Amino acid sequence: MSSTSTWAGTYTFTAPRLVEARTIDDVRDVVAAGGRVRALGTRHSFNDLADTTGTLVTVTGIAAEPVLDESARTVTVGAGTRYGVLATWLEERGWALHNLGSLPHISIGGAIATGTHGSGQGNGALSTAVRALTYVDAEGGLTTVTRGDADFEGYVVGLGAYGIVVRVTLDVQPTFDVRQDVFHGLPWAALLDDLDALTGAAYSVSVFTTWDEPTLDQTWRKTRLDGGDDVPARWYGVAPDPSSEGRLVAGSEDNLTPQGGLPGPWSQRLPHFRLDSTPSNGDEIQTEYFVERRVAADALRAVRARAPRIARVLLISELRTVAADELWLSPAYERDALAIHFTWRNRPDAVRALLPELEAALAPFDARPHWGKFHGMSPQAVARVTPRLADARALFERLDPEGVFTGAHLERLGLRDRRG
Repeated sequence: MSSTSTWAGTYTFTAPRLVEARTIDDVRDVVAAGGRVRALGTRHSFNDLADTTGTLVTVTGIAAEPVLDESARTVTVGAGTRYGVLATWLEERGWALHNLGSLPHISIGGAIATGTHGSGQGNGALSTAVRALTYVDAEGGLTTVTRGDADFEGYVVGLGAYGIVVRVTLDVQPTFDVRQDVFHGLPWAALLDDLDALTGAAYSVSVFTTWDEPTLDQTWRKTRLDGGDDVPARWYGVAPDPSSEGRLVAGSEDNLTPQGGLPGPWSQRLPHFRLDSTPSNGDEIQTEYFVERRVAADALRAVRARAPRIARVLLISELRTVAADELWLSPAYERDALAIHFTWRNRPDAVRALLPELEAALAPFDARPHWGKFHGMSPQAVARVTPRLADARALFERLDPEGVFTGAHLERLGLRDRRG
């Protein structure tokens, strides 16, 4: 196939064939034809997780065809649909999702499959909203699993390892408004001395840092307006910026969702970036680790001690919280988590050289990697911090005994059995 790479160009796929499916039957035909198959979403990943020696099939061209069930409080939609597209559709009908990631451009299926998240101490990752999944199985048939079914928690964050998810049913709730306020220069002590208080002060809180600055670069506080929460005139001695003065690296503020305390619908405030804009910087590498929130302050201190070396390669870091869940391969499995995200300069050799030191610093805190992002953790290290990894592998092998949906990345990390 012609050269196909991830969104930021950090990985070029080696699969010899790409099929851009337009219908679910197209996907079924690809699988039924034989050979290895992997799903390709909106390519907002930074490693070879989605690659295969066989056929890549993208479901982003399949019609979204959302179906709202108000009595059940669910919406069913094509897995290749972008979150921002579904969010706009739901908002027009008076409904909402519980959470959104920073990028509304990512596909629902891909975000769910990798445990991608939004923010908020009371908010689970995006995958916790999944009520049901319909996927093309290893025989080319259609199978649906529903919350409450045996091993459902193993299917949701499934890494594409057992089939190609084509339809997703998500929990919804009545729409709500949010205001987004930016605070510059909050003291580091506010975060390190009482992390729970700072990150739990609003429905969603994001802290942006370069690690070596004397005060926190930016803190974005997203307040849900139906909950009676107020935005203080001063927070830890700092007043909110009265205008839209939040900035992210090498991008225009016009790309960002409205700030400055301007109320608006959840769909246009919970993401950092607008759907109709270019997402983030683009020329970058991303890494992310999840640590248990109760030890997160010490983990931050360990990272901050390496600030001079990090700063040479870093563009920006973001800190966000994720509520615990029961999904086997979720980075927040059975523990409330702080996500420590690094957006690196596009210097892969320098990033690879730094990761062992960074991961060694985070190892005492049992840091878990984001499945779709750059990391250097060994299979043994990943298994140590992923309690249900063996259970997930057994499920995937049972559902796909011939290894149709396996790949080198999955086998390397022990998420699928090795095959020749």
